[in-house]
Amino acid sequence: QVQLVESGGGLAQAGGSLRLSCAASERTFGAYDMGWFRQAPGKERTFVALITWSGSWTMYADSVKGRFTISRDNAKNTVYLQMNNLNPEDTAVYYCAAGPPQRLAVRSDEYHNWGQGTQVTVSS
Repeated sequence: QVQLVESGGGLAQAGGSLRLSCAASERTFGAYDMGWFRQAPGKERTFVALITWSGSWTMYADSVKGRFTISRDNAKNTVYLQMNNLNPEDTAVYYCAAGPPQRLAVRSDEYHNWGQGTQVTVSS
């Protein structure tokens, strides 16, 4: 199974930016759709963004649309989440996940491999 490792989290001020990365352990990374989810304290894990295996389709939660951009580099087995204009409501642990191709899945139970998560904290 593909192993995923997130990085790039940290502390940002409101209006600032962070770029998350998720590195996969296998060359089969290119066969999976990839998603980003987040979980704030005391809340459920929610969908943030996804990108299809080829990079041809992306989807975003309404709360991040226009501020976040998901991308991938299959040659580097890595998916990215560029987060701009951050606000305190974006504070959460961010997880990347691998899922079946072309499913456009937005539910967490549709993804079969998860990273350990990276903390993002946005101060006002």
